[in-house]
Amino acid sequence: MSNDPLANKHQAWSALFTEPMSELVKRYTASVGFDQRLWRADIDGSLAHAEMLAAQGVIAKADLADIQRGMAQIVADIEDGRFEWKLDLEDVHLNIEARLTALVGDAGKRLHTGRSRNDQVATDVRLWLRGEIDKIAVLLSDMQRALVELAAQHADTVMPGYTHMQVAQPVSFAHHLLAYVEMFARDAERLVDVRRRTNHLPLGAAALAGTSYPLDRERVARTLGFDGVCQNSLDAVSDRDFALEFSAFAAICMVHVSRLAEEIVLWMSQNFGFIDLADRYCTGSSIMPQKRNPDVAELARGKSGRVVGHLMGLLTLMKGQPLTYNKDNQEDKEPLFDTVDTLADTLRIMAEMVGGIQVKADAMERAALKGYATATDLADYLVKKGLPFRDAHEAVAHAVKVALQRGVDLAELPLAELQALQPKIQADVLQVLTLRGSLHARNVLGGTAPAQVRAQVQRHRTRLPR
Repeated sequence: MSNDPLANKHQAWSALFTEPMSELVKRYTASVGFDQRLWRADIDGSLAHAEMLAAQGVIAKADLADIQRGMAQIVADIEDGRFEWKLDLEDVHLNIEARLTALVGDAGKRLHTGRSRNDQVATDVRLWLRGEIDKIAVLLSDMQRALVELAAQHADTVMPGYTHMQVAQPVSFAHHLLAYVEMFARDAERLVDVRRRTNHLPLGAAALAGTSYPLDRERVARTLGFDGVCQNSLDAVSDRDFALEFSAFAAICMVHVSRLAEEIVLWMSQNFGFIDLADRYCTGSSIMPQKRNPDVAELARGKSGRVVGHLMGLLTLMKGQPLTYNKDNQEDKEPLFDTVDTLADTLRIMAEMVGGIQVKADAMERAALKGYATATDLADYLVKKGLPFRDAHEAVAHAVKVALQRGVDLAELPLAELQALQPKIQADVLQVLTLRGSLHARNVLGGTAPAQVRAQVQRHRTRLPR
């Protein structure tokens, strides 16, 4: 065991054991290398706990003043990089408590009255995650705004809409971008729900059964900005479903990011040539001087697997644990921390990259002319002329077959030839068969008509004020 007597004092079980902990076990079980990022949440929770203990008469006012003074010094030391994190003290909680005791004496030892590291760590993680959720909510808004502002420039820009990666119908590029805005908007709604369920206080549950001290848990909850307290002490210290739910949200959000990233990769390729990215978001090749690789988009796509993997890991971590706290739960932090970091970094860089996209509208329009994208419009035209849809579908299939044989678009077939295929076709069909005619025809709520798209852009701008 460590030669540091302070370290031994803060291993509460040390008097029970007849031999020191092995160095291997010490390294294997320590978490201070990664959980020190919880330091501010740990101190905030401790100060709220100490203030309540003093108000309840459990500790003296002088002890509270000493604890507040000592914690202020610890905050300053950590912020200035002077704080020494010790492996012997195992985790962020004991490191801070040991330093507090060194600074203020017995008052530091009284801080842990009425709590356990079990409810302490559950509180710290909830406090920390709540703060990260608020930051990610801002990044999600930024991501949506970047897409909305790019869409605002391209309500009239025609591109092919795809199903099965085959040209299906013309859509506006703005309409395509706004589909991702809707996805990210739902992600933001999920995040609000996660925050609500995260924002409950475990502190006061102690090790597992509550405590005999006259704690005012509601007071601590109010001080820390929690919406309420966890109502069952066993559940409070042992469950991590708030972390699971956040990870599920993050995985879904990263899947949406990945889909957008995949399209950016495709659109930038020579085979599509729909967009260009700023050089600062691309890399070159070590041997091919002509290459401009969309590495940021590719890496965002790849990192989605990392976040999905963390969700699977956390679900597996929890599935076999009996009530209540088990050491397994130490393993919840690294995947949760990495999920937060990965999602935040990805949203930030993707929003910046989207804001710098240069659109090649002519290339998009040429691509939309391939694949007979207005075939459905011709079928709808015939239905409006009184033909049953299935008969209209069959007639258009014959027209497409003729156009394929000739190597021309439907709009390039002579009117007489179209009328020979179906007599109900008249001269007004020519407007129907144009890309923009198709676009403007879909003037229904949620449709791709420029008027509808502009209305949606305005709706999102109102919903996402800067």
